[in-house]
Amino acid sequence: MLDTATFSETQEVLQDSFDYTVFAWSKQKNISPIAVKYAKGVYLYDYDDKRYIDFSSGLMNVNIGHGNQRITEAVVRQMQEVSYVTPYCVTKVRGELGKKLAEICPGDLNKAFFTLCGATSIEAAIKLARLYTGRHKILSRYQSYHGATYGTLSAGGDPRKLPDDSQQAPNFIHIDIPYRYRWNHDEASMLTDSVAHLERIIGYEGPGNIAAILLEGESGTSGCLQYPDGYLGAVREICNKHGILLIIDEVMSGFGRTGKWFGFENHGIVPDMVTMAKGITSGYIPFGCLMVTDQIASRYDDTVLATGMTYAAHPVGCAAALENLKIYEDDNLIENAAEMGKYVEAQAELMKQKHPSIGDFRTRGLLGCFELVKNRTTKEPMAPFNAKPEEMAVMSKVAAKIKELGMYTFVRWSYIFVAPPLCVTKEQIDEGLAIISEAIKIADEYVA
Repeated sequence: MLDTATFSETQEVLQDSFDYTVFAWSKQKNISPIAVKYAKGVYLYDYDDKRYIDFSSGLMNVNIGHGNQRITEAVVRQMQEVSYVTPYCVTKVRGELGKKLAEICPGDLNKAFFTLCGATSIEAAIKLARLYTGRHKILSRYQSYHGATYGTLSAGGDPRKLPDDSQQAPNFIHIDIPYRYRWNHDEASMLTDSVAHLERIIGYEGPGNIAAILLEGESGTSGCLQYPDGYLGAVREICNKHGILLIIDEVMSGFGRTGKWFGFENHGIVPDMVTMAKGITSGYIPFGCLMVTDQIASRYDDTVLATGMTYAAHPVGCAAALENLKIYEDDNLIENAAEMGKYVEAQAELMKQKHPSIGDFRTRGLLGCFELVKNRTTKEPMAPFNAKPEEMAVMSKVAAKIKELGMYTFVRWSYIFVAPPLCVTKEQIDEGLAIISEAIKIADEYVA
């Protein structure tokens, strides 16, 4: 073990983590995480007081921004009363949170089952869909991500599941939805082909076997891939026709991220179930929720609901979530997300004129990304889907420059994500985009 007495405080913090903890989705050696000492608003600060603008809201979850002491105070007040009760007991805050969520959810999505995170919300939705319908198959999109448990990893199509391929859970069927940026035909045919493909798969698998279709409200880490206009509306109609439940995953796109409370509201539909986490507490406390319709919930008025967990409806998590929802409203954060999203789009268009490596920029509110390409005509990506380390050489240089210049954001394959906290200002957006623009100069050198 190295002598930490010779280290700076930053080195000591890093070394303890390297020596005694394991990092998710990462090799364990030769990595260089930021040692965060404190955070405020849209900024992170390390132990050397270097400031980083957080342009991905952590993992698209710190929606209200960092360091809001209203959450701290709400959590402390709750812990001073009671820190934990079993799910068979109730607390005042549990009912208050459920009531508030029913108010902001459209239609008859009025019943909340509280979970621990996004993956447990998705797991609960899958289980409940199968119990409720008596069917077993779940349809979901290849280019999507729903969590890292075996069930949720199997439901998603993210290539991070491939090392676990032999251990995937059964009865998950995947569909493909065209990639708008790479679609070479008109928008109408994109919708027609997408819907026809879905109907074919349902026919092949047997509609009477399909419990639910699981889709993201808006695409996130797969590259902010936008649905064909009208697609979710068509899916809703198909579900109604066949008695299939529609589950919308709002773990990333929910709670103002897209300029509305939920991403699916941009598409004019109401699902049967909505999974939530991330923005429900803005990451201040691990917490999640599965929201279901009155019709689904009523099935279990006289029948046991065969699912649960020790920390369901945790009072501290409920308190953090309830105060967090009040902050969205008090600070007009959802309206700001919509306005700032339009501003980012306008600035991104100007950046395209400067940088030949920017093939596309797409966003819904403040959930967006740049896609870098080697050639705008061929649209060859700067790094391919599920790129190997050697194929990430250019994008790794871009990511390193972004960090060097004082930004934390999510860089994946050929994507640079733009998803700052919803409290972001135009000046801060300008600051962040200037950093990205400087880093993209590296990619410009590789354009053919």
